[in-house]
Amino acid sequence: MILTCPSCATRYSVDGAKFPAGGRTVRCSNCGQSWQQMGEVPQSASSESVPPVSARPQSTRPESAGQEPSGQESTPPPASSEAQGPAPSGPSPEAAAAPFARGGAAPPPSARRAVPPGLAVAAGWVALIVVVLLIVVSAVRYRQDIATVWPQSAGVYSSLGLPVSAGGIDFRQVSYKRNSQNGQVVLSVSGRIVNTARRELPVPQTVCVTLSDADNRELYHWTFKSGAATLKPGQSVPFVTQLSSPPALARHLEVRFLKDAQ
Repeated sequence: MILTCPSCATRYSVDGAKFPAGGRTVRCSNCGQSWQQMGEVPQSASSESVPPVSARPQSTRPESAGQEPSGQESTPPPASSEAQGPAPSGPSPEAAAAPFARGGAAPPPSARRAVPPGLAVAAGWVALIVVVLLIVVSAVRYRQDIATVWPQSAGVYSSLGLPVSAGGIDFRQVSYKRNSQNGQVVLSVSGRIVNTARRELPVPQTVCVTLSDADNRELYHWTFKSGAATLKPGQSVPFVTQLSSPPALARHLEVRFLKDAQ
């Protein structure tokens, strides 16, 4: 029968027949700890009070069958690996650090490299510039649609060198030339009336041509009919008008629509 001290874990080999079912008190000869040791085989007879005995550490030589435990303490043999108790079962520092050494576990969030503040600010400015450029390109590309919905923007586009028609109907390819017919000078003005919007629009019926001098003072004007009731998106219609004996001081020519009488 093997006894193990609950205090120092020293093990002893004793005769189990000497321990009744009710057990008996034993004492460790190594540390002096006493405890109640129960027997292995139950006995029918009632347990009697047995004086405490001292257990002897297990020796390298087996005891004879008739040898009884000594009541006196004996000098314990040199502690063996079994008497010293089991080795610690926890992982060693090297084993605990192994997963990180092999790269098997991700580093904690605090170890991740943060984005430099300067880089974040630069990315924000780049995004803002891209948005502004997209707005400008869209405003130029769809300027005619914008002017149709918001007529006041036509003046802004004109000041930027991008003339548009607020109504969606505009003049294109306007030109003029002077000819001589029957001994008189004739001014011929031609061009196209174009629908620059994305929907079908009515065409104003009255077109006015104005001549002015070098100081932009009006010298003469006349009107003619546009010749089209409506125009579909992108559709155009040509026009030609003439004036006999135009003012000799005329330097500028303007073609515009007049509001039709209601």
